[in-house]
Amino acid sequence: MKNNTTFAILTVVVACFLPSARATDSPPNIVMILSDDQSWTDYGFMGHEAIRTPNLDQLAKESATFERGYVPTALCRPSLATLITGLYSHQNGITGNDPAATAANRMYQQQTGTDPRELLISNIDQHPTLPQMLGERGYLSFQSGKWWEGNYQRGGFTAGMTRGFPKPGGRHGDDGLAIGRTGMAPVNAFIDSATEQDKPFLLWYAPFLPHTPHNPPQRILNKYAQPGRSESVAKYYAMCDWFDETCGQLLDKLDEKGISENTLVVYVTDNGWIQDPNGKGYTERSKRSPYEAGTRTPIMFRWPGKITPTMRNELCSSIDIVPTILAAAGAKIPANLPGLNLLPNLEQDTPIDRDTIYGESFAHDIADIQNPQASLLYRWVIQGNDKLLLTYDGDTGKMRFPPKDGKPQLFDLKKDPHEMKNLASQRPQRVEELNQLIENWYPVTERTAGRIASQPAPKQSK
Repeated sequence: MKNNTTFAILTVVVACFLPSARATDSPPNIVMILSDDQSWTDYGFMGHEAIRTPNLDQLAKESATFERGYVPTALCRPSLATLITGLYSHQNGITGNDPAATAANRMYQQQTGTDPRELLISNIDQHPTLPQMLGERGYLSFQSGKWWEGNYQRGGFTAGMTRGFPKPGGRHGDDGLAIGRTGMAPVNAFIDSATEQDKPFLLWYAPFLPHTPHNPPQRILNKYAQPGRSESVAKYYAMCDWFDETCGQLLDKLDEKGISENTLVVYVTDNGWIQDPNGKGYTERSKRSPYEAGTRTPIMFRWPGKITPTMRNELCSSIDIVPTILAAAGAKIPANLPGLNLLPNLEQDTPIDRDTIYGESFAHDIADIQNPQASLLYRWVIQGNDKLLLTYDGDTGKMRFPPKDGKPQLFDLKKDPHEMKNLASQRPQRVEELNQLIENWYPVTERTAGRIASQPAPKQSK
């Protein structure tokens, strides 16, 4: 009996000094599914009356799904830069899609002899990226779909599809944009290779879907063409369906390889979209706007046996995705990342100790590639169900829907999820409280809230 007791004590003592189970487990594969230009409403599981998304509906059932997820910047390039660096746009310097033809940017070009587009891409070199940080843990990584920051290797991916600027078509992602639309062969080949090498992997699946051109297969379009629905809306609906189909093919591949159980799947959209029924692209309060239809997105985390599947109504930001992935992989989380590591909450199904998130919007074309504030147009905060939106006098450049006035906008998102009633004049104290939160988030010294920049005069028709 004495020997047995001694053995039991030694077992407990040794166990206390062993690495955690997570450290000894094989690290999970990471699959990031990134939708492109899709409204938070446009899924079956989010209640859309027409769009069919059976594969994403099933993923939502198997995930911790945040119905109130957000991206801090509602434009593809800065949104994706947040997802690769874990930093806000004002931190990583990638605030818009392109450098504007301004005196400031021409000066930088003259001083350096370098194209402003390359100078903008070079911001990615200043911060550790998710593929690089996972690479230190032995991960292989693959880029497919949207990618703006030069060649895939520039972001630390070990393999990928995009040749990048200055190659032809490098602005959006050149060869990478074929993924999904023309099949899944490159992604499947990477998964096969990584599993054969018995290596953990990161897959960046950011297809150009449901992004324009809205040219879905006729077999899918036939589901949505009906009297009373415009052709442009039917095509957009079909594109959401097509994107869902490719997600199903990807998830089926994980099942086929027998690796779904040890794969963390993360889902998010880069920015929202409301299809103009007359075929004129997106409407005013969607893509590129700080409103809900621009910034809100479902965010999902699926890791069978580790993360409890549940629909969560808490606030979640895409700024949380990088630290959460790093934690799952057992990688070090840089101290300067502003997002939360949600993994403990997801594993234990416990409430998140946060009720406030932030966002910002800049002009599509960047007035000064070394000064984010030059193009700052909006900042916002959501605390609970209250959202305050402030307007700033940054340079809009050539903008389809520039700010119309500088008045603060306060919305009750529970009662008014589509932001139709501005409560700022009725609740001035709440406006001041939320305004102070925004100022504490990060101080703006060169722009003025409550003002808008003068707009270029419209061209006169001949």
